[in-house]
Amino acid sequence: MNNVIVVASGKGGTGKSTVCICLSAALVRQGKKVLLIDCDCGMRGLDIMLDIEQDILFDASDAVCGNCAFGEAVYRSRHIENLYLMAAPFDAENEISPSVFRQLVDSVRENFDFVIIDSPAGIGSGFVTAASPADSALIVTNAEPTSVRGGVKVRKKLDALGVKNIRLVINRFDKKMFRKMGYYEDLDAVIDSAQTRLIAVIPFDLRISVVMQRGAADARGGKAFEVFDRLAGRVQGQNVPLVLKGML
Repeated sequence: MNNVIVVASGKGGTGKSTVCICLSAALVRQGKKVLLIDCDCGMRGLDIMLDIEQDILFDASDAVCGNCAFGEAVYRSRHIENLYLMAAPFDAENEISPSVFRQLVDSVRENFDFVIIDSPAGIGSGFVTAASPADSALIVTNAEPTSVRGGVKVRKKLDALGVKNIRLVINRFDKKMFRKMGYYEDLDAVIDSAQTRLIAVIPFDLRISVVMQRGAADARGGKAFEVFDRLAGRVQGQNVPLVLKGML
């Protein structure tokens, strides 16, 4: 995957923003400098999850409108060295156009090993803006039909926008619950329905949700965090196992 990655989902609640942060933190642990860009105008949350909510004076719209220099809208994580954030506009009416957003990303991408863009859920105008500068994409779904169907719609829209390298992340996977619900015969059926090549299966871990809401994105421990380390390696083209032993 190239260094500008949009993370998208067809519906809310898949854990997309958590995937953005945990992947970014894993890339930093592997020696990379990462910029996170929140594109969810009016609903931003990455600043809270990174514990820098009180630091934000300027957002992406300020940078493109000339209210500040681009660098002044980039904030360093308090707890994770080499992880930075550009916040989304706090008001939805300040949504940035795709052409302007491409210029913004092009102006900063050379300063980072990876730029991870957190897209708003769905395939509306905010999604189009978020995907416009992307070299590649991760579609985050849960292993249930409505989430997978939304992911298919995202895949088709990404194809139409010319994004070439698209991979699937199945998030919050619980083997026992998956079998109990019986929506799909097996995980291969989920992948086939999603029509997208798999890059990671993230196991359900309540600790991840808890630490993210507490602004502790640097926390470690548990299988899910180890899988994010593997996802970071796979994003960089490394030949590492897809899932942990016994997870499926």
